[in-house]
Amino acid sequence: MSGRTARTRPVTLVTGCAVLGLVGSLVALSVLGAVGQEEQDIAPVGLVTGLRSDLVPPEYVRWIERAGDLCPEVSAPLVAAQIEAESGWNPKAVSPARAEGLSQFIPGTWATWGVDAAGKDGTPEPDGVADPFTPGDAIMTQARYDCWLADKVREMGIGGDLTRLMLASYNAGPGAVQQAGGVPPYPETQGYVTRIITLMTKYSGVGTSGTSGKSGTSGPGDSAEPGAADGSFGNRVVANAKEWLGTPYSWGGGGPEGPSLGFAQGAGTVGFDCSSLVQNAVYHASGGRLLLPRVSQLQVRSGKAVARDDLRPGDVIGFQLNGSYDHIGIYLGGRQFIHAPKTGDVVKISNLDEQYYASKPQTVRRFG
Repeated sequence: MSGRTARTRPVTLVTGCAVLGLVGSLVALSVLGAVGQEEQDIAPVGLVTGLRSDLVPPEYVRWIERAGDLCPEVSAPLVAAQIEAESGWNPKAVSPARAEGLSQFIPGTWATWGVDAAGKDGTPEPDGVADPFTPGDAIMTQARYDCWLADKVREMGIGGDLTRLMLASYNAGPGAVQQAGGVPPYPETQGYVTRIITLMTKYSGVGTSGTSGKSGTSGPGDSAEPGAADGSFGNRVVANAKEWLGTPYSWGGGGPEGPSLGFAQGAGTVGFDCSSLVQNAVYHASGGRLLLPRVSQLQVRSGKAVARDDLRPGDVIGFQLNGSYDHIGIYLGGRQFIHAPKTGDVVKISNLDEQYYASKPQTVRRFG
């Protein structure tokens, strides 16, 4: 948490088949300009709620789980991810800005929000003192404050993903979020939000194996995938993407944490759009080390350029459908690719030789 002073600075984000998230947003503004429909700091809401308790210090598990039940916007994995980002699980941490404890509250904020939930010896009974250095007090105060921030952001009516706006408010203050009309364009705040969202995958265990087969479905490209089990990076990208076969398309939905509610025409659908599917597959294929930008227009500028006659499974193919590289998919082999096509459709396998796709300009990138 920080006491950053709010500044007025409008943020316009770029949209293609997906909406620009936090990673690379400042670059997108200067490089791409306004492409397609403009939105403000809209990104998916993570759906992960089950906690991987083995990754949490055992003395904190009950508090993390209890905190994750305070309101729908605050899950146990989010609370755990936030603590790792704030203090690295050090209950005695003090920052240069005097933020204190596991959840890094500055004294002024703690004076208003501090909760007496536990004893200093770790007992679940209040001891009469709200102390930021008492883990139970800090964790329950963090969740209480997060829930309040979620309500505060909702009242602003600025649109966008509530989870990310809530986290941005925790870091920069709700005033900064309101004045920016979304996640403020501060590198510290954008990095903070992105780190917590991606850490949620760690504490939930979502998609970590890359081989579990969420859909239980194999596609027609299987026989064309040489060495699908050989562990190469490209084949891991393919395996992770195919776990989501049959998942609904949701405009603005999905991310490294999995499928989620989108917005606008995707507001009522839990799923992926084209670039979030690619982002998710590459992220998990890399073991969480590689987080691509959120939109297709930036994804096609990342990685290594590859000639179309050198396509390999796991390569990412960008399609120029409406004047920009506004669609993207993952090559499977045998001229087939997996993608999230459009509203009303699902994650599926298509063929590069289909007239619609064959007639469009394409570019290929390779990762790993």
